[in-house]
Amino acid sequence: QKIISSYSGRLSKLFGKSTGGTRTLKVIFNDFPGGAEGFELMLRFCYNNGRIDINPSNLSLLYSAAKFMEIPNLLEQTEKSLQQIGYWTWSELLVTLKQCQDLSNSSSIVEKCMDSLIGRMALSSESSPCPSTSSQDSSGTFRVSCDSRSTESLKTCFVRGTWWFEEISGLSLSFIEMLIKAMASKKFDHGTISKFLFYYQKSKCYSTSGGEKVKTIEVVIDLLHILDWSSIPCKSLFGLLRVALSLNVSKCSRKKVENMIGSQLDQATLDNLLIPSPHGANSLYDVNLVLRFLKSFLQGGIYSIRLKKVASLMDMYIAEVAPDPSLKPSKFLALAMALPDSARDSYNEMYRAIDMYLEVNFSVVVKVAAEVLGL
Repeated sequence: QKIISSYSGRLSKLFGKSTGGTRTLKVIFNDFPGGAEGFELMLRFCYNNGRIDINPSNLSLLYSAAKFMEIPNLLEQTEKSLQQIGYWTWSELLVTLKQCQDLSNSSSIVEKCMDSLIGRMALSSESSPCPSTSSQDSSGTFRVSCDSRSTESLKTCFVRGTWWFEEISGLSLSFIEMLIKAMASKKFDHGTISKFLFYYQKSKCYSTSGGEKVKTIEVVIDLLHILDWSSIPCKSLFGLLRVALSLNVSKCSRKKVENMIGSQLDQATLDNLLIPSPHGANSLYDVNLVLRFLKSFLQGGIYSIRLKKVASLMDMYIAEVAPDPSLKPSKFLALAMALPDSARDSYNEMYRAIDMYLEVNFSVVVKVAAEVLGL
């Protein structure tokens, strides 16, 4: 009691309130950071006259224990050790970060580890180093080396910008969110970030349950939404949308994906747009979804070249859906009139689509016309 309380301000206060002379005070900490391992490390420090070997594998536990137990000396030592983070290996940074996932009072360590990771990932995009051999000199510059004697070594070392995907995927979803937001704020290449997010989404969907899948998809969508949308492959967004629709993610998340797709609709293909209607709908394809894509595209400003590409795409789409006997005239008309007149140099394809629609739906069109005219 005397030894530990001589270092711990928290225990000193607790024992100081004890009023019974020789009476033993029982203290239970149900939320001690790091559990038994963290407590044992704290005891070693106290019983070794305030000395302990601090390294990346125990720094986060010692730091959290020092804050929890109010041990100024230990806290000072861990903060001093943290200043050497630039010399830690990639593996040491990851180990420390993963430990911090279970510690509630280690935000400063998390921030420094993430900053160091981002610096090394950014460097790899330029020089493609081996992560295990990168280090930082006193000036803050990263130094890297790579065994050029081996073809396999070269193959491993020069996978530009993506070598860290698998290792980073081992972090928790909340830490992935923090890391990506930090990368985006530091102007990390948005194209590389988007590639990682799609990699992460696919890898997690294979190994998690339904509820976790939905949460993962929604977080990935939120993170993609803060990036430069033009850096995100349109094809990948359509793949993400199909997964989102199958998992019934929130309406807000679906709208974000739709807006991202709509902003670059000129990059889409006909196959991308042929998304089946929701369960219970009569029509074959989800025309309402395509109309929402068009609305998002037009809100982004009209550029003649992009507009003409979208018009050509829509002519093909309208021709594809025109033979659907369940397609309502109002929806066909909405598709035909969605784009301004300046989008098309010729209406030949539109006329062909109208002919196809009338061949299949003539009786329906006549009935609608009669209702409008009051006949």
